[in-house]
Amino acid sequence: MTVSLLNPAPILSATLAIHEEVKRRVHAGEDILHLGFGEAGLPIHPLLRDALNAGSAEGGYAPVAGDPILRRNVAGFYTRRRLETDMSQIVVGPGSKALLFALMLALDGDLVLPKPAWVSYAAQAALAGKEVVRVPILAEAGGIPEPDLLEKAVLRARTAGKDPRLLLITQPDNPTGTTASQDDLVRTLEVARSCGLFVISDEIYRDLLHGDGTFVSAAEIDDANCVVTGGLSKSHALGGWRVGTLRVPRTPQGHDLQKRVCAIASEVWSCIATPIARAAQLAYEERPEIVSHVRASCNLHAQVAAAIYTAVEATGAACRRPTAAFYLYPDATHFRDGLAGRGIETSSSLARVLLEEFGVAVLPGTSFGDDPHALRFRVATSLLYGGDDEARWAALEAATAGKAAQIPAVLDAAARLRAALHAVLV
Repeated sequence: MTVSLLNPAPILSATLAIHEEVKRRVHAGEDILHLGFGEAGLPIHPLLRDALNAGSAEGGYAPVAGDPILRRNVAGFYTRRRLETDMSQIVVGPGSKALLFALMLALDGDLVLPKPAWVSYAAQAALAGKEVVRVPILAEAGGIPEPDLLEKAVLRARTAGKDPRLLLITQPDNPTGTTASQDDLVRTLEVARSCGLFVISDEIYRDLLHGDGTFVSAAEIDDANCVVTGGLSKSHALGGWRVGTLRVPRTPQGHDLQKRVCAIASEVWSCIATPIARAAQLAYEERPEIVSHVRASCNLHAQVAAAIYTAVEATGAACRRPTAAFYLYPDATHFRDGLAGRGIETSSSLARVLLEEFGVAVLPGTSFGDDPHALRFRVATSLLYGGDDEARWAALEAATAGKAAQIPAVLDAAARLRAALHAVLV
């Protein structure tokens, strides 16, 4: 029997691949500084664990779009954030990745992405039979394409026979750990509309903005031309529980898109697990204890990312200052000549040297669609809070006292990364 397979064959997600490689190396006895995986790395709030346990006796199927109470609570979440929302605009799925892929299948046209952008967007587009058009990000922040380059890139792509009709942005951004200004976001959305691009705004990190900054959703600016995705994996450290949300515009087109996504969901995942839905109901209800926990988590992310940024900056590598989430995106390109003498000419070879020679695991920029010869890489700081819940709760307490940068694991990580980069770059 001949079996027909996808061509080209899909490969394992780069973030999951580095995580599995690090686990293999650690199991083999290697001492690895794991800065390659964007897991939130924090304890789950006890109220959410209790809600999950309370729902564990429920084994029935929920509605495809999600339990009505959960959808109503998600709608309330957005309404409290300046986005008036009705539950009819909400779809809940097993993680935002599943919902993003459903959107790839439900929406026509090729995909425009910032360069760099999170690893799964382009892979999902390929699985859905879409071409990808990359547009460089701004010098100040990532997550959106530079507005002045967007229109030209779309016109070139259409001249070349592609059919770009979708723009996917990430605010706040992975991999850069930054958020674009409202003015730049407005300009990008204006160009997108003038080019006939429908916008998918991935806002999975929206509640992890550092300091006192105010987050502005793309849907606040151009609601009719934007669908928003989010979830609980980053803000509530529930990556393994798989809770994702999708908010469509309150328009006839949005209503049709919601129906299309639900039709796809009905044939793929049916519904999210009912016990998980019970916990998600509570999370989106936003009781004060849980809101306080998310704020404390964000404070910890901010302090640790700032400490690692200081270590990177001390090596002379360029890097945008992190303003959200738990990522940095250092750039060693101006060390190109010296690195070439060591046989390091791509971000992949730089990441490989850091891992093989110094035990520091990062992800190369090529994983995010960046130029191979641009010597950029992503650093994730969120696994530095400890290996068990006791250490992670202690890390949250340290952050509350403003002392997260003094956590021994953070001090060690900063010193190891600085020493490794200094040894390679200088």
